[in-house]
Order: sequence, then structure tokens, then C-alpha cells
Amino acid sequence: MFTGIIKGIGTVAEIEPVGGDTRLVIDTGDADLGPIALGDSIAVSGVCLTATALDGRRFAADVSQETLSLTTLGALAVGSHVNLEAALRAGEPLGGHLVSGHVDGFGTLAEKTADARSWRLVFSVPAALSRFFAAKGSVCVDGISLTVNEVADDRFGVNIVPHTMAHTTLGEREVGDRVNLEIDVIARYLARLVDAR
Repeated sequence: MFTGIIKGIGTVAEIEPVGGDTRLVIDTGDADLGPIALGDSIAVSGVCLTATALDGRRFAADVSQETLSLTTLGALAVGSHVNLEAALRAGEPLGGHLVSGHVDGFGTLAEKTADARSWRLVFSVPAALSRFFAAKGSVCVDGISLTVNEVADDRFGVNIVPHTMAHTTLGEREVGDRVNLEIDVIARYLARLVDAR
């Protein structure tokens, strides 16, 4: 589990095909992920990956073709920036909301407008996911825990404060860019209960 509180921005250092899958090597830069051991889970732009090799400030993770096709990881290139968060450890504060690192689908940045020192971002979402968003609910965008400000049809809007714009990859996003979306786990289970009735 994760919290959606990004610990830093990493950089894709290597992309290597391995046996039909892909191995990513991520340079963590100044991100404070704490001690990382082989086998630990690390959220990379909201996708839970397993550290399979460690080398100083770098870790490697194997990524299946399914994950590459269903997340934005498939569009990464050497030099791409990614949001990083190590798994939640017992006793750590839950600063965001419970995040699994299991991406539900793509969103597309539809609008980006300045609002005083903040930014208003509006994302379009697939119709199948639109029912999971609620005003003042939680959403995870590229691994970032955010509060939904408004919902209309297949869109939801968020307000991004300057710190979040500067310390996550949202500052690089432009209209038309795709992002990883993870719906709130409570919304997911409530929907399942309603469907089962």
C-alpha cells in the first residue's frame, strides 16, 4: 500500500527488453525513499513495481507487457521523469489516502488554467470509470493523492498547489497528456456492493 504522497521525481536511466518484457532502471535522484531492499514495492507514477536490483541511487524493476499497455509506463523513454513513493511502513503517517498502485485506466489532461498561485487541472476519463469520482473524494493521478473539486459527466477537476506542481511530474503535464488513474479504494468496493445487489 501507498499514500499518494510523492517522495521525489526520478528519471528513467535505462529501458531494456528482457525475454518479451521490459526492465526499467530508475535513478531516484534526491528522492527520499528510505532504505530500499530487493523485493520492496515502489510506486512509479502510480504503478506498483518490485525492486529487482539495486545500485546506489538506482533500482531496476521488471515490467510486463500488460502493465506497459495499460499504464503510461509503456510511453516512457530514457530521460523521462516519474513520480516515486516507497511502500507505506507500519507507524508512518497516512498523509494522502490509501493507494494500491493498481492503475484503473488512463485519464487525459483536458484543461490547465492558472488560478492565483495554484493551477486548475481538468481530466477526462473513460466512461466506465466516471461513476467512481465524487466531489471532495480522493483520486490518485500518476501516483499523486488528490482531492476531487468537481465532477461533470466524464471529467473531474482538481486544484494543484505550487508545492505539488514543483515536486511532482504534474508540473510537466500539458493538455492532451495521458496520466495513470487509480480510483479510490472505498469507491471501488462500494460500487461492487451496489452492483452485487
